[in-house]
Amino acid sequence: MKKIRRKYHTLLIMGVVCVLAIHACRKDTLDPLGNEYISTEEGEETPGGKWNTVADVSTNAFSFSSPGLTGADNQTAFFVGNSFFKQNWVAAPASTLARDGLGPTFNARSCSSCHLKDGRGNPPAYDGAPSTGLLVRLSVPGVSNNGGVIPDPNYGDQLNDQAIPTVDAEGTISISYKTINGTYPDGTAYELQEPVYAIKDMKYGPFAAGIMMSPRVGQQVIGLGLLEVIEDSRLLELADETDANGDGISGRVNYVWDMKRHVAVIGRFGWKANQPTLHQQSAGAFLGDIGITSSLFPDQNCTGIQTGCMSSPDGGKPEIEDADMDAMVVYISNLAVPARRNAGDAAILNGKKYFNRTGCAACHVPRHVTGTHPRFTNLSAQTIFPYTDLLLHDMGPALADGRPDFLATGAEWRTPPLWGIGLIHTVNSHTRLLHDGRARNVEEAILWHGGEAEKSREAFKMLTEANRKDVISFINSL
Repeated sequence: MKKIRRKYHTLLIMGVVCVLAIHACRKDTLDPLGNEYISTEEGEETPGGKWNTVADVSTNAFSFSSPGLTGADNQTAFFVGNSFFKQNWVAAPASTLARDGLGPTFNARSCSSCHLKDGRGNPPAYDGAPSTGLLVRLSVPGVSNNGGVIPDPNYGDQLNDQAIPTVDAEGTISISYKTINGTYPDGTAYELQEPVYAIKDMKYGPFAAGIMMSPRVGQQVIGLGLLEVIEDSRLLELADETDANGDGISGRVNYVWDMKRHVAVIGRFGWKANQPTLHQQSAGAFLGDIGITSSLFPDQNCTGIQTGCMSSPDGGKPEIEDADMDAMVVYISNLAVPARRNAGDAAILNGKKYFNRTGCAACHVPRHVTGTHPRFTNLSAQTIFPYTDLLLHDMGPALADGRPDFLATGAEWRTPPLWGIGLIHTVNSHTRLLHDGRARNVEEAILWHGGEAEKSREAFKMLTEANRKDVISFINSL
């Protein structure tokens, strides 16, 4: 069955490449305004590159392995990593020794609780409504020895709103929304929702003075191995910290602590680019979100005041074995990217033109070529279209969380990749965007942009309604 499935997806990729060849022969479309020509760029319709793109638009669009992943060991590891990503952990002691050790406090029982079908989490629509993948990061003013955040002494660096039966959960996340009404220059009205957060039922006393809180939702996890192998030199080439070219965009890299190599390196994962590798990102999520220790993070996620947490039985030392963590890295590195949809349609091409004209591509950089991956040849030397620069940008006061993380300020966020964005509704039955899911769709996400993106936002607002719709259609085709 596995061979049949892989053969099927190889055929799908061949079909995508054939479609690309047809488009490459198509005449460019003359822009109605004059001498600007617009067309699809070679390779654009296979955004994960030749070996990491799948032509699938089903509810499982984010869950396929890269067609170019070869080797029986790698394919077995992908299968094992998939099971560890999707299956729930249980409290220790338990008969399921490979998956016991949940908590004692936690936010989720599995990775897929926050990344359902390898997709995107969403906040509750109203206070008390169910949510998938919303959590709150915590820290107090100051910088740790390795340059990172200082956790709250009673609650750590992340509020865990769930716990095993013998331990108290740390608190409850409460959310309400304020309505913000606005009008485009052409008179079209729009409405935004600003979330307001509060922490209730706090079981371990008050937060420390100056507590900083940052709500986050889980992002779709496609194509991460490709992002990991973009050369550092490429990111430094794109960075313009002093805005030397005067375009108002001053993206910069975040230097973060690599726990394995014990050195500061460029961060590229997480909402503030605060994680350097997929191994560290995965191990950190296991500990912070599920309460599972690893060789990289061997200590339980309990603070000194949480005596019940500290005295609870564990699921081994570490709770996830190195081989299983490695399988998780194989899995998370090799989730394929869905192919573009309708990339050559006139409305999509018109939207692409105005996406570029309004300056969106200055941060959501379309194209990169990956370097050499030390392990997975399918990830090496791939022309990819993730629409990100992986850099930090000041997004203005409206989106600021006020919580620094390594070099990232309280107003800076990493540019999120846009590939797959148009399939989030298909996979996850919602279209919530931005770091806390406040935007209910692509249009609202654009309207929340500020800071370095303010000029682009205002240029988008000045477009005709038809051209705005085309920009949104283009983004949803990615």
